[in-house]
Amino acid sequence: MSAPPAAGPVPGPDELRIFWWLHDARWYQGVAKRFGQDAANEINAEAVQFVAKRVATWYARTHGITADLPTPELSDVLETISRLMWSDDMVEARNEVLGDDSWETVVSKNFNLRMLAAAGSLDGYDCPCLPMRAGWFDGLGLRTEDSCIECQRTGGEVCRFRARRLPPP
Repeated sequence: MSAPPAAGPVPGPDELRIFWWLHDARWYQGVAKRFGQDAANEINAEAVQFVAKRVATWYARTHGITADLPTPELSDVLETISRLMWSDDMVEARNEVLGDDSWETVVSKNFNLRMLAAAGSLDGYDCPCLPMRAGWFDGLGLRTEDSCIECQRTGGEVCRFRARRLPPP
């Protein structure tokens, strides 16, 4: 009897992220095919918001992050949380502080859109970016106003978001 094959290289965090997002893409395709793209978009937005909130909540607890963090530090935290969800090869995003309680996020590279285009599913796809960001903000205990200013899916050169922190209720 021959020995079992030797274990190959173990996937690193970047590969595991890619594998997970490939799963997500196939799941979205399956829901769209069976139940329609509206259902796929709705469920995708809910799932992404849920995961984003969990990631942000975990990060805040692990690193002692509070909602009163100054905006420049908050901007850095949001970039770190984004990198927990995607490798730099998948998404390129940066934040710029605009004022005491406002910042802009620019996404110049988004592998999700490339994958959707390759699969022929870009038409009718609703980007879950705002629900995802809402999950991050909720997980960090923030109240915000957030808007999409420009979107690559609809022809923009980049995806651009502007957010403003609201005072506690």
